[in-house]
Amino acid sequence: MSHLIRNKSKLLARIRRLKGQVEAIERALEAEVPCGEILNLTASVRGAISGLTAELIEDHIREHISNPDKDENPARAQGAAELIEVVRMYLK
Repeated sequence: MSHLIRNKSKLLARIRRLKGQVEAIERALEAEVPCGEILNLTASVRGAISGLTAELIEDHIREHISNPDKDENPARAQGAAELIEVVRMYLK
């Protein structure tokens, strides 16, 4: 959890932006904005959630499994780097 505490302000800023995006969807629905605009807003939220999720998973891998930049075991370092890359691509 130390990595979450270390990045707390950055993570909270992302969450606050997400909160603002979700509130924008709520306002758009209340204002009866055309569905295309609401779909664009929801796509933005989905992208932001995916980005946050990817960041949290990457930090978890680096902190609790293997940090490819510091691991002295080359096979484990390579495996962690590959896993991080797959997570980034999957959640893109």
